[in-house]
Amino acid sequence: MSNPVASFEDFSPRALRLVTWLQHAGRRRTLVLTLFLILATATADWRVGTEISMGLLYILPVMVAAAVLPPPIIVVLSGICATLGVVFYHPRPPMQTALHFLFALAANLLAGLFMGALIRNRQQALQHIDQLSREQILRRVTEEQLRVLAESSLAAILTLDQDGVVIAANGSANTLFGVPAGQTVVGSEMDDALPLLAEALRMARGAEPFQTAAQSRGRRRDGGIFLANTWLSTYRTPEGLRLAAIIVDSSEEMRDREERHLRQVEMTNRVTLAAITHEIRNFCSAMSLVYASLKRMAEFAVDYRFQELGNLIDGVGKIAAMKLDSTFDEFLEEVPLKQVLEDLRIIVEPDWNEMQGTLRWSVPEDIPVVLGQRHGLLQAFLNLAQNSRRAVTDCSVRELEIEVFAAKSRVTVRFRDSGTGIAHPETLFEPFKSGSLSSGMGLYISRAILRNYGGDLRFEPCEKGASFAVELEVPEYK
Repeated sequence: MSNPVASFEDFSPRALRLVTWLQHAGRRRTLVLTLFLILATATADWRVGTEISMGLLYILPVMVAAAVLPPPIIVVLSGICATLGVVFYHPRPPMQTALHFLFALAANLLAGLFMGALIRNRQQALQHIDQLSREQILRRVTEEQLRVLAESSLAAILTLDQDGVVIAANGSANTLFGVPAGQTVVGSEMDDALPLLAEALRMARGAEPFQTAAQSRGRRRDGGIFLANTWLSTYRTPEGLRLAAIIVDSSEEMRDREERHLRQVEMTNRVTLAAITHEIRNFCSAMSLVYASLKRMAEFAVDYRFQELGNLIDGVGKIAAMKLDSTFDEFLEEVPLKQVLEDLRIIVEPDWNEMQGTLRWSVPEDIPVVLGQRHGLLQAFLNLAQNSRRAVTDCSVRELEIEVFAAKSRVTVRFRDSGTGIAHPETLFEPFKSGSLSSGMGLYISRAILRNYGGDLRFEPCEKGASFAVELEVPEYK
């Protein structure tokens, strides 16, 4: 004989199916079903009579209604159902009737509240599961995007544990450190390859997590050396200290920079030497005139030492007369002038802000490219800006205005400051002039550089301060 009482394992799926049906039935259908169950139970209770009570069946409509009605309405509905059970179950003594009403009310109310709580808990659980599912999907999408970003990055990306062992790396890291094909840098230590990372881990032990950037030397597996620009940060996990690093090989950039610097030094030295030889020729000319005058005197004409002095003057004059032009052939490029001025602004603006000066820029958006070389133009502009900064240091008004005027074949960049002005403008472009704060070569070299590019540097008289105009040539397109 089967057990009339269903076990919890049998009841749970049935109750779950009932709860699921009630959640998807809708409010209107649920209320209609509740009304139908109340009427059906009341009719059955009325037909059976007073001998058998059907009050237990009133629990069912209350439980159904709990799926869509709030607890206060459930309390009222439980009271109505308990009243119906008492009405059709009479006559009984007043005390027994009251107890029957109270027990029916409690049973209906507890069943309704239980069913309401069960449905709300299930809804919350389903919402939570749905939220977790969405978060897992988003997490997987984000992880995939980060993985693709890391793998496609030209920069090497590494993660190290607290012992300095690589626990994660992208493909660029294997290329950067010269790992042979089929092998990986994961699982290896970085003490020899990039000592900076091991040093950062040692500093991070017992300290707060930090982020920084540094430049150091790295070593590949084959012994090659490269210049590494590294951005790194430390963080802590339940497993211990971790370090994340992004590494870029800057060797090519350093080579290009040093080669440009070498060419610039060569040009500057040549211009300086040309200025020196020019001055030597002037001195030799003056000494030759004095020597020719003294040679007419008899006492000097027969002196061999005086003749030797003449030979020395002639020798120095011949050396100074050697052809040494301050300009030489150099490959001219089409330089974006606006980018050069932006680089100049990055360099000089902090100094003007520090001295509480004003730096005004009147640069149109559309500036044509000019002929020259980027580092040479930047050096000439920087020299003019620094001269203006020194000129306004002791002034109450410290201003520098940089204006750009573009014509069809020329572009003019004007530097106008609020300094004390130029006392002797005729000696501005003379090398080794007296009274200069340095060697007096700055303006001379700047003009020589610009003239080598087909441009020029000239002083413009003004009522206040000093004004210099840089003229640059615009390339012709056929």
